[in-house]
Amino acid sequence: MREEFGLKNLKVMVPVCRTIEEGKKVLQVMKENGLERGKNELQVYVMCEIPSNVILADQFSDIFDGFSIGSNDLTQMILGVDRDSSLVSDIFDERNDAVKRMVKLVINTAKKRKRKIGICGDAPSTYPEFAKFLIDCGIDSISLSPDAIMQTRLVIAEHEKKHRKGRK
Repeated sequence: MREEFGLKNLKVMVPVCRTIEEGKKVLQVMKENGLERGKNELQVYVMCEIPSNVILADQFSDIFDGFSIGSNDLTQMILGVDRDSSLVSDIFDERNDAVKRMVKLVINTAKKRKRKIGICGDAPSTYPEFAKFLIDCGIDSISLSPDAIMQTRLVIAEHEKKHRKGRK
């Protein structure tokens, strides 16, 4: 896609990367197959969907160009619940303080390490206050479900407008 079609803005996203060693191995296998991080501006991001990605975000920043928080999976792992199980579905909530602390921690680490960080998952689409929380944390990008794009963008714009006024 990048070479034949000129789509240089495409990035590789590595899912479920549990350890730094595993990340290095993925990058090595990619390189052996002609995809080298940094070559021809190729960026490689890692999904942040398990607690080790948050706890070791500084080290993951050494080998990856950015993060995408998988809020659904990260919430499951932090709270130890299966979001698809009716037995514990009432516990699954991205707004839980433990989840929010982990999200804020990885955003702060990414920013300190000058890495891009975004989020994919249902939380910002479902809960406008979570989208505001992400903006306050300094996230770079937010993925939204198609039915929530307009409403959430309005919420974010209004929230950012209030923040700009507060800084003057």
